[in-house]
Amino acid sequence: MSSMDITDRIRVPAGAWGGKISRLFMVAVVALVLCAVGFVVDREQFYFSWLTAMVFGVSISVASLFFVMLHHLTRASWSTVIRRIAEALMSPLPLLVLFFLPVILGNHDLYHWTHHDAVEHDAILKHKAPYLNVTFWVIRAAVYFLIWTLMTRYFYSNSVKQDQSADPNTTVTMQRRSAPGMILFALTITFMGFDWLMSLDPHWFSTIFGVYIFAGSALACFGTLTLAALALRRGGYLETVIRDDHIRDLGRLMFAFSVFWAYIAFSQFFLIWYGNIPEETLYYIHRFEGSWKYLTFGLAIGHFIVPFMILMSQWSKRRPALIGFMAVWVLVMHYLDLYWMVMPTHHKEGIHFSWIDLVCLVAVCTILVALFVRKLSQNPLVPVGDPRLPESLRLHNDY
Repeated sequence: MSSMDITDRIRVPAGAWGGKISRLFMVAVVALVLCAVGFVVDREQFYFSWLTAMVFGVSISVASLFFVMLHHLTRASWSTVIRRIAEALMSPLPLLVLFFLPVILGNHDLYHWTHHDAVEHDAILKHKAPYLNVTFWVIRAAVYFLIWTLMTRYFYSNSVKQDQSADPNTTVTMQRRSAPGMILFALTITFMGFDWLMSLDPHWFSTIFGVYIFAGSALACFGTLTLAALALRRGGYLETVIRDDHIRDLGRLMFAFSVFWAYIAFSQFFLIWYGNIPEETLYYIHRFEGSWKYLTFGLAIGHFIVPFMILMSQWSKRRPALIGFMAVWVLVMHYLDLYWMVMPTHHKEGIHFSWIDLVCLVAVCTILVALFVRKLSQNPLVPVGDPRLPESLRLHNDY
């Protein structure tokens, strides 16, 4: 099957998804109204709930940008039919800056280092003040979103232009741009983790925290791509384009990054335990106290052992329905992982799930999905001008 043969079969008919998009935005509006109610009822809880949901959404979109650049950088062919899905998933990043506005407004409730009295009487916070101050913190966030926006627009616009031009030089150019793009991605996601999550406990620090955030975000991204690919196949759009072999490869990526996440998580814990520095160990001591210890051990089992045991065999990766279930599973684990990082700062006594957590998550996810679906419907569902598309369509794995 050639790329030109499938062009008319992978376009969404005009207005076909309009009703779905409208319903998603309606759900988002209702969820945002409930978020406003949550803000009135418990302002501090709202800020922590929104921060968790916001990072959940942003991390998946940013990791999708990583997937696109990885595809170009490695000259991969198998992922060509998946690439447009990742491009649509990264495209809302410029608008997701609006998600960060409540975090800016709630910085005083979220971050201890914004309290001037605390900084004046704390030698560690005073030492970190040149970096941890609201002005510089907001500037850095603006820089992150600016870099993500520029990279997203560049790769998406060139990909769409290639649909018409079919110019192979576009592929070569995007490959070259992906190398410096990867460096910018690594820096921004690392400092994003430092600024938005690690600084919730400003006395604590970990030099591999950024890698930990990246591992979880990439795993959640692969889970999202898997669900989107399966949904498009089930909807009849890409059933002859995305094969079981592509889903199998996405399952392999989920398996690999669940192991990578576990390796980084254990390395971070082991180095801090071995170093036995009070400022570092308190972070984990807090998460091994009260009911938080159940979530700590639950993440070890759910975020690593369960995906490892299920996705390890070839039998499981040959069953798209099971891969889809595991995609949902890793997304749930990614949210709980972020919850484990954020909420002990607010609920020190133990786990306290709130309805505000749910409505914030629904608001962020429905907006992100609506923007993703709208972008996906505007262009062919696969990059029909990519010279590697025919090879991707012929993908066949014997293992």
